[in-house]
Amino acid sequence: MDSRLLDLLVCPVCKGPLLREGDELVCARDRLAFPVRDGIPVMLEEQARDLDAGLEPDDDA
Repeated sequence: MDSRLLDLLVCPVCKGPLLREGDELVCARDRLAFPVRDGIPVMLEEQARDLDAGLEPDDDA
């Protein structure tokens, strides 16, 4: 994926910046990872991976 395209893309949820991590574009603010398939970013919230999914809640809270 072209780095110029990455400079233009923002998170569709919060409009924040995205970071390229492997085959995903990550929004640190929303903790979502959007897939890049065949060089094309899929910027749909329902296709994003929740980075917090699978984490155990803190029992001390």
